[in-house]
Amino acid sequence: MKALTYICLAVVCVATVAAIKPEPTPRIEFDALESYPEGIAFDQTKNVYYVSSARLGNIGQVSPQGMYSVLHADTTLKSTYGLKIHPDGKKLYACVSDANYSKFTNPATRMKMARLIAIDIQSGKKVSDVDLSALLPGKHFANDLAFDNQKNAYVTDSFAGAIYKVTPDGKASVFAKDDLFKTEGVGLNGIVFHPDGYLIVDNSSKGQLFKVTLNNPKSVQKIMIDQYFLGADGLLLKDKNNLTMVVNGGNDKIYQLMSNDNWQTAVVSAATASTDRFTYPSTATSNGADIWIMNAQFNQLLDSNSVPVKKFAIQKAIFKPMKP
Repeated sequence: MKALTYICLAVVCVATVAAIKPEPTPRIEFDALESYPEGIAFDQTKNVYYVSSARLGNIGQVSPQGMYSVLHADTTLKSTYGLKIHPDGKKLYACVSDANYSKFTNPATRMKMARLIAIDIQSGKKVSDVDLSALLPGKHFANDLAFDNQKNAYVTDSFAGAIYKVTPDGKASVFAKDDLFKTEGVGLNGIVFHPDGYLIVDNSSKGQLFKVTLNNPKSVQKIMIDQYFLGADGLLLKDKNNLTMVVNGGNDKIYQLMSNDNWQTAVVSAATASTDRFTYPSTATSNGADIWIMNAQFNQLLDSNSVPVKKFAIQKAIFKPMKP
């Protein structure tokens, strides 16, 4: 009888553990066959999330209820990556490249294309298209962008190891290129503008963060942190002292970084849990006080035997404070 009692108790314990197994954080699931969205931007006015497509080049929009529709489609775009809404709220800017995953890749554009386009949010029509590929020799991968207070756009080139500047009238130039940016493969990636007059960028291959002052772009500073973030991707500045960093490539976690010395140094203040089960997260956007993450699922693209994914998810990031 005692043995039976112990067995019953063990069964109850296992059932209890299974019952309390943590669930992933809230998700907005949507169907967009073979899209593999990388960039995301929330439009408060229209109450939709704009998402890019590394596979098809489309730019889509997703309602909070998970309804997906195409805002702009053009196969010549190859792949779209980072997205940002222009400060005027009327245009959506997108980084365009043919870096690695495009269904429409060809030798003339593969690892050579770097463009910054703008889409009219109301009509879905392209209103500007700036070629960045001629600014520097070699391979190109326009990956992410940020706007400063004067509406200049800054674009990271992950292959060229550079940051480009595009003025409001479409004039493009090399803003910053430094030995600290150099790396093999995907380097510079996420970028944000800090209101105190500088950019913060991360480097995927090095797992490091850099600070680039607008009035002195030749003086690039490494932000000192006591760990590396290999696979660092999208960045989102919450306020002057708090930064969200998306990390993928097997880690698949979202970190909150904090700085009290104007981003000369930083520490990890919080992170998501492994039980949240992000699937190759790429970029982040804010919806009110909440931060939502695009699950790009690029790991599926690396498997030649995988069936094209139809369902994707925008997932809420819930952070747990890190112990000092």
